[in-house]
Amino acid sequence: MRVSWKRTLGTAILASAALAFPADVARAQDDQILMPEQSEAKARQLVQLAVDALGGNAYLGIKDATCTGRLGSFDHSGDLTGFGKFIDYTKPPDKDRQENLPKRNIITVFNGDKGWDLDRGGVSEAPVSDLADFKEDIQKDLDNILRHRVHEQGISLRYAGPDVVDLKQVQWIEIVDSDDRTIRIAFADNTHLPIRKTVETRNPRTHFKTSEIEYYSNYHPIDGVVTAFQITRERNGIKVFQVFFDGCQFNTGVSDTLFTKESLDQRWAQLPQREKVRDKKETDRLKEKQKDDEDAGTTAKKN
Repeated sequence: MRVSWKRTLGTAILASAALAFPADVARAQDDQILMPEQSEAKARQLVQLAVDALGGNAYLGIKDATCTGRLGSFDHSGDLTGFGKFIDYTKPPDKDRQENLPKRNIITVFNGDKGWDLDRGGVSEAPVSDLADFKEDIQKDLDNILRHRVHEQGISLRYAGPDVVDLKQVQWIEIVDSDDRTIRIAFADNTHLPIRKTVETRNPRTHFKTSEIEYYSNYHPIDGVVTAFQITRERNGIKVFQVFFDGCQFNTGVSDTLFTKESLDQRWAQLPQREKVRDKKETDRLKEKQKDDEDAGTTAKKN
């Protein structure tokens, strides 16, 4: 029988890990049998170790961030739908502006409970669904959780035990908030850095469960802050996006004016008229193609 060398190597690594750390694993499993107060205390200890590993006061003191990178997006079937360069400005917890590079003619801005888009048709209000997604993402954001949400009233925090994730020994914690989100975070034993987060939510109307997983890797220190340069998100087993950061800058004094509709109006006014005309033609072409596709789909269903 032909045996995959990858499977053999993986088995060997896991076996050697089990032989090398049997006492540690046994102790970690014993730690799962804890009183609620002990379980919460252990979970908070892991959170503090993670905050220290991420930069301690430098990590907690981030007021704004400017990051560049490449973003891959995927459709509902997991197929790649787009891949491009971007720059992102953030002022935690609820201000975000993302621009495509190099043209900067497609921009999305969120500011609290408001949002706007600049695209080929000009400046418009962000769709209600996009605003809802943005607000939900704030509640699930890893940095927001580690910096603030673990200290909220109504948060239930417990130690969820040891595991092996991506061939790394990890410790899990579990958080349940007042909206019944269940958030689990895995911290690597050797670095204390978060390498995976899972979130389970239930639609209050349909009662269907949604499961999201985020993977964090390729960490680099920047100005005293240890930053994951690769983040991947999956939803219900299907990849949603993948981000590869090229670099980040922190606390550069990003202005609040960047997160306003007026800033997008100014940017739209700066774009050359010929680009607006060309972009409008492209928008009209895409709309017409979408209409033709919908008509074709309707005809196919009737037949």
